Amino acid sequence: MTYEQATEKIYSLHQFGIKLGLENIQAFLQLLGNPEKKLKTIHIAGSNGKGSTLSFISSILMEHGYKVGFYTSPHLVDYSERIRINGNNISKEFVTDFVNKFSNYIDEHQITFFEIGTAMAFQYFYENNVDFAVIETGLGGRLDATNVINSKYVVITTISLEHTNILGNSIEEIANEKAGIIHDNSNVFVGYLSEKAKKVINEKSKLTHSKFYKVEDYVSQLPEHVTIRINNKLLNIYKTELLGNYQLRNVSLAVLVANVVLSEKLRIDKTLNGIDKVRKNSKLRGRFEIYSNSPLVIFDSAHNIEGIEVFLDSFKKMNLACKKKVVIFGGMRDKAVMQILEKLNEIFDKFYFTSINYERALKISELMQIGSTLRIRGQALENPAKFIREFSEKSSCLVVIGSIYILGEILKKLEHTI
Repeated sequence: MTYEQATEKIYSLHQFGIKLGLENIQAFLQLLGNPEKKLKTIHIAGSNGKGSTLSFISSILMEHGYKVGFYTSPHLVDYSERIRINGNNISKEFVTDFVNKFSNYIDEHQITFFEIGTAMAFQYFYENNVDFAVIETGLGGRLDATNVINSKYVVITTISLEHTNILGNSIEEIANEKAGIIHDNSNVFVGYLSEKAKKVINEKSKLTHSKFYKVEDYVSQLPEHVTIRINNKLLNIYKTELLGNYQLRNVSLAVLVANVVLSEKLRIDKTLNGIDKVRKNSKLRGRFEIYSNSPLVIFDSAHNIEGIEVFLDSFKKMNLACKKKVVIFGGMRDKAVMQILEKLNEIFDKFYFTSINYERALKISELMQIGSTLRIRGQALENPAKFIREFSEKSSCLVVIGSIYILGEILKKLEHTI
C-alpha cells in the first residue's frame, strides 16, 4: 500500500459518517495498548480559535525545549498536516504502515475518518516520546473521539452557535457539550466567552473539583495591545506573527495556559520567542494569511458568524487603500451561510462563489441562490486557483474566505502548478 492508497482509504471512511460516542475509539485504542494514557496532554475545544491557540501553546512549549506533538483538524493541503511533532508532519511511512496494519480491523468495526486519525495521533506521539501532546477536539467535546484522554489541562477558546443539529440550539447547550472534556481535578482555561457560557463551564469545573481560569482575570485588553500578568510580571504584546487583532486574544489564552503548565519553569524571553516564531514552529496557515502583497490576496478560514465578524473587524482596521474589495467564498451546509454573506456584503464590492466535491459543501448554484435572496450579484467560479493566479488588479484586494476544506483545495492547486 502506498501513502496515496492509505490516505484514499482514510478518506473513504467518511462513509461511516460521524459517530458521537467513545466505544469505538476506546476499543481501537485498547488494541493499541492505550497509548493515550501514557501522554501528558493539553485538550482544546471551542468554536473558533482552537488552531491558533494550539499553535501558540505548542510554539511556547517548543521554545522552552520541549518535544511537542499536536493534533489538529482539518488539514489544509495534505492529510499529514493533522499530526505533527515540533511542527513536522507525521511521516508518510507511519501513516501507510498504520493503515495497512489495521485495514481489516477498520473495515470490520467501521472505524470513522476522525477516529482513525485520533488513534494514529496518539500512537505516533507515544512512539516518539513527546513531552506534551496538544490535542484539538473535532466536533463538540463530550462525545468527541479525542475525549478518551483525561487531560489535566483543558482549554475552551470561544463558544458560538454551530453544528446546532448535533450540539444544541443554545449557547448553554453547546457550552455543556464543550465542557464535556473537563475531567476530575483539571485546570480549566476559558477565553472570552459570554456570561452564559462561562457559567456552564464554571459549574462543570466545580462539579469536577477543577481549577477555573478566566483569561480576563489575568489580561488587560487595550485597543492596540494586551498586557498579561504572569509570575508577578507584566508582559506586553503588541502584535503576533499571526495577523488580525483577534490573535491577541488567542495568544493571551495561550500564555495563561503555558504559565500554569510550566509554572516556575516559564521564562518571559522564551515565551516571547514562542510568540514571535509561531508560524515557523507550528506551520499554521489559513489564518489571515497574506498569500500575495501585490496584488493583495488574503486567505482566511473564518467559517461561522463569530469568525467572520472578528476577521472583518481586523480587515477594516488595516485601512487598506483598495479601490475594490473582492471576495471568493465557499461554505458548508451546516453553517449560517446567509448571515455570513450578509456580513461580507457590508464590506465587499464583488462576490465570487466556489465549491468542492464534498458532501457537506454547498454547491455553487446553492450559494448563488442564497446570494440572490440578499441581492448579492455573485458570479460562479469553477476554477478559483486560475482566477487567483491571474488576478492582477493592483488597486484591488482579494479575500478568499470560508471553509478550510475549500481553502485547502485552492492552495493545493495553486502550489502544485506554480
